[in-house]
Amino acid sequence: MSKSNDPPPRINRFLADCGLGSRRSCEAIVNEGRVLVNGQPCLSLGTRIRDHDQVTVDGRTLKRQNDEVNILLYKPVGCLCSRNDPEGRSTIFELLPPHLQQRRSIHYAGRLDYNSEGLVLLTSCGEITQRLSHPSGKVEKEYVVSLSRPFREEHAQVLTDGLEIPSGFARAAAVEKVTKRSIAIVLEQGLKRQIRYMLDALGYKVTRLVRVRIGNLTDHSLKPGNWRFLGRRDLSSIFNKTKH
Repeated sequence: MSKSNDPPPRINRFLADCGLGSRRSCEAIVNEGRVLVNGQPCLSLGTRIRDHDQVTVDGRTLKRQNDEVNILLYKPVGCLCSRNDPEGRSTIFELLPPHLQQRRSIHYAGRLDYNSEGLVLLTSCGEITQRLSHPSGKVEKEYVVSLSRPFREEHAQVLTDGLEIPSGFARAAAVEKVTKRSIAIVLEQGLKRQIRYMLDALGYKVTRLVRVRIGNLTDHSLKPGNWRFLGRRDLSSIFNKTKH
């Protein structure tokens, strides 16, 4: 939240603080002509939003949330990183109490797919989302992956060298064998189904995938479906550089 002597936020920061995503994705919303300020189309990314301004996106009036919320949640298998699902499947937001479910500004920063589990960060702060999602941030995420057959140690080098997968060129930051049929893998990328595609290319089937660390933040006490609020120290640990 800005201090009283700070200049009013630019439109992309305002939209991000309202929970519409990262600042970069909010720039796209503006450029698409979907934003009105006081009833007039917002055509400039330099537009600053003052307290008395009315901002609408796609006809919905936005209100900046002044009380920032940050949550660490353990996503169970069979649960979507989404607010709703046309097929009626469970979502991570249903794990929160009603008063937090109603906070439309709260969104996830870094999804896990339906069949994966582990730590997910939920936040109402667009700046945190931006820092986690922008490639320059290089925030590590660590996963423990169980495999259908024994892992060949020479494949660790293949994974860190990188290979082409359907979602792009994928590279692991680090790979370590944990047991005969499991590995710990560290990513700085966030390509769609990256780990599953990479291992599939090497002939492995993933039987379990658990995100155990975001930056330096871990919490072994959280069980599937559980969550807790994050404090400033927790957030600092996310963005402190990790040595894998």
